[in-house]
Amino acid sequence: MATRMPTPTFAALVRGAWESLSVYLPIILMGVLALGTYWLARNTPVLGPAEVPRAASHDPDYSMKRFSMKTFDAAGKLKTEILGSEGRHYPDTDTLEIDQPRIRSFNPRGELTVATARLAISNSDGSEVQLVGDAVVTREAVTGADGRNVPRSELRGDFLDAFLNTERVKSHKPVQVTRGNDRFTADSLDYDNLDRVMQMHGRVRGVLPARPAK
Repeated sequence: MATRMPTPTFAALVRGAWESLSVYLPIILMGVLALGTYWLARNTPVLGPAEVPRAASHDPDYSMKRFSMKTFDAAGKLKTEILGSEGRHYPDTDTLEIDQPRIRSFNPRGELTVATARLAISNSDGSEVQLVGDAVVTREAVTGADGRNVPRSELRGDFLDAFLNTERVKSHKPVQVTRGNDRFTADSLDYDNLDRVMQMHGRVRGVLPARPAK
């Protein structure tokens, strides 16, 4: 007579499957962990070496030819006009170099100053202009606030540093000054047009023609 094997219960099947799975569970977990580590390594951005900032080079970022630039005051009146045969802007110093410049500047009283040179170097707002080579700054004759006539004046030199807003001209090089019929030469100059004060240093020489008797 054949013996009938008992049919396993559902609980026994689950327990058997879990025991079989528990044998491979550490291997499965290690595989999942390895895959996760691989995914993180592939998708994590790599930090490269810090970029060393480049030193600004003295190269122009734009240039102009046969140009004219104008600035106006708050009332819309012409304040400064700069003309040149060629201009180059340098971003490292924020300066504008101008070949064959001609600069016309009006002060608040409407008095005109004209400056020329072989080369001009202007700062960003045009308030300071360095004139290099055959530099000439001229102010025409005017009538002062006190009613007196101020004669035409002219400054010449190889280098003149003009401050347009404060109406001042400086030079550390020899200059020639003409004021009316009077002429002076000096090794350096500091001229303040607002205060009508001119300081000349070094070897100062002057020629003062005789004034007619009144």
